Amino acid sequence: MRHAALVAGFLAMTALSGAQPASAAALPSYEIWKADVHKAMQGGTDYLNKRVEQGGKKLAIVTDIDNTALETHYRRGHATADVLDFAETGHRLGISILIASARTDADGARKALTDVGYRVDGTCVRQSGDQHATDVKQRCRQEYAQQGYTIIANVGNRPGDMTGGNYERGFKLPDYDEQLS
Repeated sequence: MRHAALVAGFLAMTALSGAQPASAAALPSYEIWKADVHKAMQGGTDYLNKRVEQGGKKLAIVTDIDNTALETHYRRGHATADVLDFAETGHRLGISILIASARTDADGARKALTDVGYRVDGTCVRQSGDQHATDVKQRCRQEYAQQGYTIIANVGNRPGDMTGGNYERGFKLPDYDEQLS
């Protein structure tokens, strides 16, 4: 009986404190996550250089924000170094940097990225009619394509970030069975 009361107390304290659920405890360390991100982005800058040589108009990179462009889970408010380097290379090559995010505040999303060094050329966020984050990402890429962009790279950490096409190459970062949003 005492054990059950202790467990119930612990669960209540966890809920009140905003602590991560037990499943989040299974996430790898920050260092492992960074290594996994680095592996996912490996060859990205070479790809951008080669792709730019092929030509095209309004070349663009589309990136997600949380746990992709920003280290939201591990270090809130910090850029993900490999993704920032990729975006900076793209910018130097004349590639537009576009955002597709399930966040609802476009200005806030842009500011979160520019504050850590991203140069953002376009921001697309969740609208009232979007049912799921996957819908947002598909709609945003479609809208960018309709604006004349050729999305040569799409960077995200969730399977839904990669669903629906309208891009040439995807860079899928780890989400550890969708534990990272």
